[in-house]
Amino acid sequence: MSSRQETPRLDEAARAGWLYYVAGNTQDQIATKLGVSRQTAQRLVSLAMSEGLIKVRVDHPIASCLDLAARLRSRFALDLVEVTPSDPDSSSTTIGIAQAAAAEIEKWLRTPEPIVMAIGTGRTLKAAIEQLPPMECPHHKVVSLTGNISPDGSAAFYNVIFTMADTIKARSFPMPLPAIASSSEERRMLHSQPLIQPTLALAAQADVTFVGVGDMGPQAPLYEDGFITEAELKALQKAGAVGEIVGWAFDRDGKLIDGITNDRVASAPLPSRERSLVVALAMGERKLPGIQAAITRRLVNGLITDERTAAGLLAG
Repeated sequence: MSSRQETPRLDEAARAGWLYYVAGNTQDQIATKLGVSRQTAQRLVSLAMSEGLIKVRVDHPIASCLDLAARLRSRFALDLVEVTPSDPDSSSTTIGIAQAAAAEIEKWLRTPEPIVMAIGTGRTLKAAIEQLPPMECPHHKVVSLTGNISPDGSAAFYNVIFTMADTIKARSFPMPLPAIASSSEERRMLHSQPLIQPTLALAAQADVTFVGVGDMGPQAPLYEDGFITEAELKALQKAGAVGEIVGWAFDRDGKLIDGITNDRVASAPLPSRERSLVVALAMGERKLPGIQAAITRRLVNGLITDERTAAGLLAG
């Protein structure tokens, strides 16, 4: 069989392998989703294993995902795009992209030269960090862009800096602040503290940054996690907010919303996209407007998403 004839078969095998080993589908479910018999689904999963496509992640470039990634990279002038397969029946906003993000983070951590890696917060990033293998990276620095204190004074649940530092044994620099200060004056006072200024300066020097994108709908993470009130969420929505990155709310043009909560966000500004890589990890219909705005305005210059979201971005 020629390599050209073999590629579609391996594509199907890789997709079946992903659905089985990553998404956790049964062979009957895979058969239904791929439109093949159960026996064919079983053979495809076996082929994925025998061809060495399956490790911890599917190690095979699925053609449709590569095509979507290339089109996104070209259309939005992105420096990095990874598109993973979509499970048609899954409503998860982390499955697949968490594994892909972990692979990209691990690649950076494997570099022998010292780097500064900045980290945001959120469900997707937490899921990605949980996929990292134990590593020894004492020559790298990992810095948090956002505060690790919840409104009730407890540790923010989705702040990942401590878990990551423990896993990879790198020097970590948390941001010992609330995610959103009580006033703009308090934020200025907090940022002026000698303990905080070096961390802000280090974040600005990041070589690579990984962040999530939160939506601003009724179940916005900032609201669900107690960082803003319902009245503040409605005010942001009225002002045109469609997404947020480490607390900074922006409209569909990617412009930061004036006032409301943005003048109280204690997070560090996003590192320069001109001299470093800032990668958003995001997928799902609810996040489409926010992702679209972020990549159009170049709030980020890298994206890890799934094929369903990628198609939606290209159709927008």
